[in-house]
Amino acid sequence: MEGLFDYSLWGLFLASFLAATVVPFSSEALLSYLIINGTDAYTAVLVATAGNWLGGMSSYGIGYLGKWKWIEKYLRIKPETIEKWHNRLYKRGAIFAFLCWVPGVGDIFAVGLGLLRSNIWITALAMLAGKFLRYVVWGWLTGLVF
Repeated sequence: MEGLFDYSLWGLFLASFLAATVVPFSSEALLSYLIINGTDAYTAVLVATAGNWLGGMSSYGIGYLGKWKWIEKYLRIKPETIEKWHNRLYKRGAIFAFLCWVPGVGDIFAVGLGLLRSNIWITALAMLAGKFLRYVVWGWLTGLVF
């Protein structure tokens, strides 16, 4: 991660993208570092949001390419369980897309929404809103503390 500090906004974009994929990574520290060291907070928040949103949509795309039979076979999840979660996610797709920023489970939500073939426009907009709000709050907290 140290190398990403040297690339300023490009590093932030990459860190944010990776943080939204199945790669465990945190972009908040880099966002704070850049804001504290003079990078325009509005620009940094927009770059972080764009990278994180595109990373989340790539996870959605991975899910979209997946198949239910793979989940049953490789993860050994019963079809009844899959159907139950399918109904829950499908009915509340926008909420789950908005919550894709949540560490640990957000990536799973994004892949699941893709697997369910949820409406891409609703998913994309809700995910963008959630990720933007996350970075706005983080940027605000950074400015407040430092």
